[in-house]
Amino acid sequence: MEITKLGRLVKWFSITFVALATLFNSINLFSKEKVEVENLNETKNSVALTKVIKREVVKTYNSKIPTGHTITKKEGQDGLSYVDENGETLGVITKPVNAEIEIGTGKNGEYVGKMTGYGADCAGCSSTGTVSCKTKYGSHSLRNNGTTYKDDEYGNVRIIAADLSEFPCGTIIKVDNPSLGEFTAIVLDTGGAMQRDWARGIVHMDLAFLSESDPSLNLATSSNVKYSVQRWGW
Repeated sequence: MEITKLGRLVKWFSITFVALATLFNSINLFSKEKVEVENLNETKNSVALTKVIKREVVKTYNSKIPTGHTITKKEGQDGLSYVDENGETLGVITKPVNAEIEIGTGKNGEYVGKMTGYGADCAGCSSTGTVSCKTKYGSHSLRNNGTTYKDDEYGNVRIIAADLSEFPCGTIIKVDNPSLGEFTAIVLDTGGAMQRDWARGIVHMDLAFLSESDPSLNLATSSNVKYSVQRWGW
């Protein structure tokens, strides 16, 4: 606690409390509040103590998130109050803001498998390269809308094809490809090769490109790619 002495022989006076950043787990920030306090005994010094009000953590459980994953939805912030010498709360300077986290209860989502790449102009693709999954915006065309998708939770992510019986539309996956590095992708498409491989116990995903002639397409090909599901489906 921080002790602040109040002035003598003054009926009303102001205290300015400065809560340092460490009280709020933030950097280069502080909260400054001015509080009016009445001194009921004008012949005696009064003492005010500042006291941190700890934020609470509100937990929710989500079967869309794999078990073992936790998502912080809101960091929250501790509050600050002032108390008298006996510890009785006299008032609140800053109210606490609760933290919010989501705890995964869904099935495990860690895989190691292979990856290939395909272009919007691939043999068997539609003329516009329309993917198999419908989104909240309707159909998505690789040629007209691009090879990324703006997800409400994860922002712009790469589009990937997978076996939809295991990886439903909207599944978010963190990918670690030896040649392309790490990136986040969303399942919006599928293909016969992925379905056949999954039936054989092989995880196979296909990364979308604008064209079959894109030189990066060949870099996507690997037999040792790590896949970590962050969200199952929409």
